[in-house]
Amino acid sequence: MSILKIDSVTKRYASHTALDNVSFTIPTGCIFGLLGPNGAGKTSLIRIITQITGADEGEIYFRGERLKPHHIKDMGYLPEERGLYKKMKVGEQLLYLAQLKGLSKPDATARIKGWIDRLEIRDWLGKNIEDLSKGMQQKVQFIATVLHEPSLIILDEPFSGFDPINANLIKDEILRLRDNGATIIFSTHRMESVEELCDNIALINRSKKVLDGPVREIRNAYKTDTYQVIGNGHLLITSPDFEVLEQHENHGVFRANVKLLNGATPNNLLRYLIERVEVHSFVELVPSINDIFIRKVTETHHA
Repeated sequence: MSILKIDSVTKRYASHTALDNVSFTIPTGCIFGLLGPNGAGKTSLIRIITQITGADEGEIYFRGERLKPHHIKDMGYLPEERGLYKKMKVGEQLLYLAQLKGLSKPDATARIKGWIDRLEIRDWLGKNIEDLSKGMQQKVQFIATVLHEPSLIILDEPFSGFDPINANLIKDEILRLRDNGATIIFSTHRMESVEELCDNIALINRSKKVLDGPVREIRNAYKTDTYQVIGNGHLLITSPDFEVLEQHENHGVFRANVKLLNGATPNNLLRYLIERVEVHSFVELVPSINDIFIRKVTETHHA
């Protein structure tokens, strides 16, 4: 079941096409990476989903229903450009924003208490926003985004401004929200975060979708039947079933990347190796999402 279906969406600004016939679906209860270089069209799509702007062509469906204004109450949006009232106290700000989302004062107060404890900002509740560091402000805005328990949470570069400890704290909360049933759209340039968090991704480049699907399936689709072998001895491969792509030797220890050919299997290669050298490590080289991202963006730039 999908929570969001993007169906042939096109968006133009004067002579610039920001999105060109983009289609994909976002499964319910997943962390969905919306990826692409600067200017690819990610923010334009987010602005259409959150109904800040509208599509020129195509439709977006929320839980099978054409996107309508009332769906906004089921969404939480953390924009890349943060926007808090600088002169307001943290507690007052969170209460105000929660009530705008329809929470009663008692419900909002109880939820705020839980979140400020989890994100370790209880001591900052009476401080003005302008007195907080960028990272602390980020925590406050994250809480404001999720306080009304939306079923769809959109996070645009959520880790900017965080040190590693606080970034891990927010990662844990994102995973917890997913495990509690929320769907998270995660827009970022940080590929290591995608690898760590995302279940599914879509890659947009030059206004077009160039790739989408489950992370595991995409990585497997880009495998090249190449294995990294580390061991002792002098590795010399003469079989036509294997090709050495890269090899280094140092004091009797070798490291080689070997590609399977002619339908050969990993077991064939391993048997070949252990008859000739002492194998310490044998690992399939599966491309990272960062590798695939660079490859697809480069391909479309040269197309």
